[in-house]
Amino acid sequence: MSDETAPGATIHTVRAPPEAAGERLDRFLAAAFPDLSRSRLKTLIEEGRASRDGSRCAAASEAVRSGATYRLVLPPPVPATPRPQPMALSILYEDAHLLVLDKPPGLVVHPAPGNEEGTLVNAVLAHCGETLPGIGGEKRPGIVHRLDKDTSGVMVVAKSETALAALSAAFAGRDLERAYLALCWGVPEPPAGSIEGAIGRDPRERKRMAVVARGGKPALTHYRTLGHFAGAVAALELRLATGRTHQIRVHLASRGHPLVGDPLYLRRIPALARALEPELRHALLDFPRQALHAMSLGFRHPATGAWLRFRSPPPPDLAALLARLGLADLTQT
Repeated sequence: MSDETAPGATIHTVRAPPEAAGERLDRFLAAAFPDLSRSRLKTLIEEGRASRDGSRCAAASEAVRSGATYRLVLPPPVPATPRPQPMALSILYEDAHLLVLDKPPGLVVHPAPGNEEGTLVNAVLAHCGETLPGIGGEKRPGIVHRLDKDTSGVMVVAKSETALAALSAAFAGRDLERAYLALCWGVPEPPAGSIEGAIGRDPRERKRMAVVARGGKPALTHYRTLGHFAGAVAALELRLATGRTHQIRVHLASRGHPLVGDPLYLRRIPALARALEPELRHALLDFPRQALHAMSLGFRHPATGAWLRFRSPPPPDLAALLARLGLADLTQT
């Protein structure tokens, strides 16, 4: 068995009632200790941190014995691999379970090759410090959903296993409200509707996603046109019925309405740009990122069940462009 005297170790015990006899051990423990996921419990069992009446439990699948006392030893959380890095965060809400923030454009969410440091995860680790309960035995935040590096807006981050499980289920089941603001080339027809098309890797360019006939994952995007400028660019509100990589960017590009500034899916200068006066044309063509903003997010609190809703105004670069087009007021509804 593991060392139960290690500083910071936590010990849980539970006595199995008669009705639990024969149940899988990991299921029984998950019901007894809802703050721990079944995958986490399986790891603890495999590490020898679970015992029955003083004897080590053999496997997560073993049958529970009526009247037996089960003991679970949780080691103290170890530092996560990403290191804390203090940086400014725009926090919309925070409690012991979750953190809601307004992500600026240009910030990578999670460390990855080429972006090992200076990410949102590094910043959250520094912000939370010792108040972070930890997930999976590590002091790390739970990334429930991600925004592309150059997409701005509302994000929720789980601070505990309970919150991560509940929020992940809500995102998977679309049991939430989530709206995006986008500026695209042209005006979709009809002005409100849905775009449906399976998304997979672009067979011609692996860095891109595309609407594909075979091998993709089903994807559905609902959109509503908020307003447009001279038929050349339109401000849209979008809601996702699925959550695929680059979904909004791919679906709009597939309909001939790529996002303004999109470095990946805007392949050539739109013909509509030629009719614009030069200064405005350059402002649109030189916009340095995809004009996409996660403007609102609503979900049930993973612990209290209370409905929470958060809204983020467009960041300065996108706000200035919308104002120049006379579309700023339309995006406040």
